[in-house]
Amino acid sequence: MQEDYGVRDKKREKIILLVLGTLIALGPFSIDMYLPGFESIAEEFSITKAQVGFSLTSYFIGIALGQLAYGPIMDRYGRKRPLLIGLVIYAIAAMSCFYSPNLTWLIISRFFLAVGASAGMVASKAVVRDIFPSEEVARAISFLMLIMGGAPIIAPTVGGMVIAYFSWHSIFLVLAVLAGLMFFSVLKFLPESVAPDESVKLELKNMTSKYWGIFRNKIFLTFSLAGSLTIGAMFAYISNAPVLFMDRFNMSETHFGWLFGLNAAGLIAGSQLNRLVLKRYTTFRVTVVISVILVGLSMLFVLNSFFGGNFYTTTLLLFLILFLLGFQNPNTTALSLYPFERKAGRASALVGSLKMILGAVASFIISKFTGISMLPLALTILVCLSLSSLLLFRFQAKEKRSMVLITR
Repeated sequence: MQEDYGVRDKKREKIILLVLGTLIALGPFSIDMYLPGFESIAEEFSITKAQVGFSLTSYFIGIALGQLAYGPIMDRYGRKRPLLIGLVIYAIAAMSCFYSPNLTWLIISRFFLAVGASAGMVASKAVVRDIFPSEEVARAISFLMLIMGGAPIIAPTVGGMVIAYFSWHSIFLVLAVLAGLMFFSVLKFLPESVAPDESVKLELKNMTSKYWGIFRNKIFLTFSLAGSLTIGAMFAYISNAPVLFMDRFNMSETHFGWLFGLNAAGLIAGSQLNRLVLKRYTTFRVTVVISVILVGLSMLFVLNSFFGGNFYTTTLLLFLILFLLGFQNPNTTALSLYPFERKAGRASALVGSLKMILGAVASFIISKFTGISMLPLALTILVCLSLSSLLLFRFQAKEKRSMVLITR
């Protein structure tokens, strides 16, 4: 049953945000921890690292579909019970990955791993929308990004250490243990933030109709797509990073883990600076300004790639792009959820799913065209960030009434 949050308990809110942050971090942790193992997986299965990348694509597809399923389920049954079931699915899938005898098995297991992880991604954003006032949602999500952003810093390093002392299989044993710990933290610390709603229908036709209604909302459509395109740019980088740094720049698995973590630190720094900036400027204004700077940086990255691009210039540009993406992800998410209260679970699921769909598309493109050249990565990032910026400016020019609502 939904609890009363009329009297704000700051200490309790921080505990809840900490639990939610670990849940939302499980998704990226599951991606980044096994990236240093690409070479070991390729050697064991006698395939290329580009082929290993398809296990990343299947994960993005699983995250997208899983979130669409969990959205209405969490509106119907509340947030907590479906979340616990998702963690059980995750743990079972992690053990399946652990026992993978070939690439096909790993690809399928990674899909179900993502389905389990998607429960935490939907629940975390929905609970924030349940308990926080609209004007505080972006700052609360930025706090989640602080914890979530720690995953790309810690995960590759941990993954590299596990591979060095054990094997890439053991990475998934560690993930299964983490899921177990999260299961008990949810049981003990996370309250039910919304009452179950039996009026929510789980028939496919009804679910499709509800999602279509949310998708057609002009505010949601603009900011969910703008945010999804920025995520597409980020996942293009994630998919290409092992080949870019370990093949092109001849980095070891350990050094790659540290560098990947350093770039991810930029993402965290951006999300936390965003919290301070939002105290002075509106979420929409910050999002538009950052989008323009991102387009400029992506153009520089294309030029850098076209002329060969050395290690230091490439790393600096990627760091700056990720730093600014730390602003865009929480802001576009908060803006897309602005019109919804009772539909927060479904809206959260849909925005998360759209982001993963774009991530899967970008990952697939990079997996098909990956190689020693950085140009495919640079062009993918430029296209994604340019389209995102165009959506924001189109909204600013045409939706005057909605502008008043989201900028007041």
